[in-house]
Amino acid sequence: MAYRVLGRAGPPQPRRARRLLFAFTLSLSCTYLCYSFLCCCDDLGRSRLLGAPRCLRGPSSGGQKLLQKSRPCDPSGPTPSEPSAPSAAAAAVPAPRLSGSNHSGSPKLGTKRLPQALIVGVKKGGTRAVLEFIRVHPDVRALGTEPHFFDRNYGRGLDWYRSLMPRTLESQITLEKTPSYFVTQEAPRRIFNMSRDTKLIVVVRNPVTRAISDYTQTLSKKPDIPTFEGLSFRNRTLGLVDVSWNAIRIGMYVLHLESWLQYFPLAQIHFVSGERLITDPAGEMGRVQDFLGIKRFITDKHFYFNKTKGFPCLKKTESSLLPRCLGKSKGRTHVQIDPEVIDQLREFYRPYNIKFYETVGQDFRWE
Repeated sequence: MAYRVLGRAGPPQPRRARRLLFAFTLSLSCTYLCYSFLCCCDDLGRSRLLGAPRCLRGPSSGGQKLLQKSRPCDPSGPTPSEPSAPSAAAAAVPAPRLSGSNHSGSPKLGTKRLPQALIVGVKKGGTRAVLEFIRVHPDVRALGTEPHFFDRNYGRGLDWYRSLMPRTLESQITLEKTPSYFVTQEAPRRIFNMSRDTKLIVVVRNPVTRAISDYTQTLSKKPDIPTFEGLSFRNRTLGLVDVSWNAIRIGMYVLHLESWLQYFPLAQIHFVSGERLITDPAGEMGRVQDFLGIKRFITDKHFYFNKTKGFPCLKKTESSLLPRCLGKSKGRTHVQIDPEVIDQLREFYRPYNIKFYETVGQDFRWE
């Protein structure tokens, strides 16, 4: 047999052919092993993350086809030490994140929940003080701002409302404060529709003092408003009080309470005395804790009386190097009101106060 090759005739070199065949086989084997290794790692990642496929960070352009089955990393996504994303059924509630506890500072998982308790009133009664005091309790997490959901933002829906809440553990209570709820006609029905088991806290105060405090706050923002006397009466000579003025109407507590009692039993509403909150904060907060069904953690040791502001403040805690008092807008010096005007308003409120005492079974001694 004759062979035609360039340069010289003769059979091909056997040793060279074997080398080429070995190199080609080795290349195919390595490619197969690499691909198998990547698939194996992907399956391992799935099992370790309970169904979440392991991601591959920054694949090169040359390996795009080879790594097609693996998804790219999401920098903000979960890692093996973090909780996995919620299922579609749990999409209404955002995924738990790490949040610091009130006292220990150690990270804990939490979930955003609709509030189980609300401070619904009243404006200028002492609601901010109750909120700040109860937030010291490790079993309570409270929203710091007023969401005004049940009066102004109801159309946004419960999912929006829930998204505002702090993350809580199963053992903790979620709470928010919006004092205008108490005088909003639709609020009781709307809160009942959210949960008929909601606990309601109402901070009340002598309605005359409350009205003066309300006016003082408004005056600080609008210095050109009419006098307190001018706004309080339609005819002062005849003693006709202008109940259309909101500062006066808020203090007619029993009228507003009637709307709430159509949906909630009296046992589900706790009334805090704004006056006793100043003279005996630990006692009032003890009763609030009892009402919420939590341990009496907040005691006398948490308070000191600030003579400048004229009400109690929180002492420094483990998590705060400084004592905590309410802001500059709290504890303003009230404007001076004619004593005769005060007497006339006391007489106006007297029948409403008495009926309020009888309804709630508690004498606040405002007369």
